[in-house]
Amino acid sequence: MIFRGTDTTALLTEWAMAELILHPKVQSKLRAEIDSVVGSTGSINDADVAQMPYLQAVVKETLRARLSNDDIQLSNGMVVPPGTTAMVNMWAITHDDSIWSNPEKFNPGRFMVSEGGVDVDARDGDLKLAPFGAGRRVCPGKNLGLVTVSLWIARLLQHFEWGPVDSSPIDLSEVLKLSLEMKKPLAAAATARNCV
Repeated sequence: MIFRGTDTTALLTEWAMAELILHPKVQSKLRAEIDSVVGSTGSINDADVAQMPYLQAVVKETLRARLSNDDIQLSNGMVVPPGTTAMVNMWAITHDDSIWSNPEKFNPGRFMVSEGGVDVDARDGDLKLAPFGAGRRVCPGKNLGLVTVSLWIARLLQHFEWGPVDSSPIDLSEVLKLSLEMKKPLAAAATARNCV
């Protein structure tokens, strides 16, 4: 369980940073929120993170196995036989244009009610966004993971401007291992901000 909690948290942070580098306006808007809550020199803590709705929206936007005991008839006519391990395809759900408008676009505003978005919590049972699973097999570390990633991203943006590295363009190609990893690890240029 410790291993699952460390690699998934680091991977989520890597994916979020890649998107923030690819979307500098989102990065600037998030940095402005961070500065408005703690300033450019304050020390960010968990209570501060809770006051950053745009940060939460960025994390949610980055996020976008059961064993059957009996024959299960699916709506498309297929039958899942007993003993088959079935997994919910969260990628398909989070990229379904009947659920999400412009699902291929990175848009944290979709989770900001003030911007016409919806209030979806990745920790409750809403299956539109259930990266931690649901029900009795839900990930026990979901709350810690979300707070940790949010805190890391806030601190990384508070102290640095992030940009791409010319020799290593950001590639959002995926490879499925135990978790969904970036096929080519993120390389980024960090420039210290003028803060203490």
